[in-house]
Amino acid sequence: MIETPLLSVTSLHKSFAGRASLVGLLQGKPARRLTALDDVSLTLGRNEVLGIVGESGSGKSTIARCITRLEKPDRGEITFAGQDVWQARGAKLRGIRKDLQMIYQDPYGALNPRMSIGRAIAEPALVHGLIGKDGARALAYELLDRVGLPRSVAELTPRALSGGQRQRVAIARALALKPRVIIADEAVSALDASVQAQILNLFGELMRDLSLSMIFISHQLSVIAHLADRVAVMYLGRIVETGATADVFARPRHPYTAALLKAHPHLEARRSQTPALAGEIPSAYAIPEGCRFNTRCRYAETRCRLSDPPAAAFAHGHEAWCHVLPDLETHTDI
Repeated sequence: MIETPLLSVTSLHKSFAGRASLVGLLQGKPARRLTALDDVSLTLGRNEVLGIVGESGSGKSTIARCITRLEKPDRGEITFAGQDVWQARGAKLRGIRKDLQMIYQDPYGALNPRMSIGRAIAEPALVHGLIGKDGARALAYELLDRVGLPRSVAELTPRALSGGQRQRVAIARALALKPRVIIADEAVSALDASVQAQILNLFGELMRDLSLSMIFISHQLSVIAHLADRVAVMYLGRIVETGATADVFARPRHPYTAALLKAHPHLEARRSQTPALAGEIPSAYAIPEGCRFNTRCRYAETRCRLSDPPAAAFAHGHEAWCHVLPDLETHTDI
């Protein structure tokens, strides 16, 4: 029996209006639209970590913001525990907001600089009526213990803490509502390597001890390899490859994934002549026709420039979207 996903995103589309140029305004032309997400679908299982990886501008953060109702999608569906996230109202919406918690790249920006750490941690539970004021200190101490910070930190303000300590506070604050899903958006990218490792180990402990599910967004493949059970590789608003992290990183099927791995040689399962990623990601205001990776792909053919590639399925739920997939294995340099 196949388990129903805890969270499902189906055919999600999201665009943003840009500024019209002066010439465009004079000619009566509408402002161009930036395509952030184009027909994106993914699932998150119970007690699973899904990694989303890709370059800046690929749409990773927009997915997170749509799931948490910070950005309304143009179309598509997001369901959590069988409920439509964007149709929920009243008590159902409050429950969804409690169960889906976000951790951002910049913990200092997410914390009130004038509020004590203890108050900041307990505030979400106070707002949702889960505790009274007399329980705030006890909850803050419990969560500081959970994330490995001394209780004395509760009396400090964010300015007195290091970047790693602030991120631990942000994690504690997210845990205050006892969520079922944590969405971490580049949550360790601003930290140095040693602190990154500590925070990643903390996430692993929390997943195990609290039976959490997590979407972990990063441009760092090494981070995804360390933490994620499955990975979705994004390029210019679309998922181009997905599957179990070990399978995708050991044998990438999409040229984009292979190029990303080339930039992280310690992750490559085998030596190859696959070129590192060249050029810049195209503007989301002017997405290439056909396969959107064709302008940077050394294997691009005529069909790649004319039509979207179909999905190709491999073992263990591994999928990739590429016209030349059947031919890639014949290349000795990939």
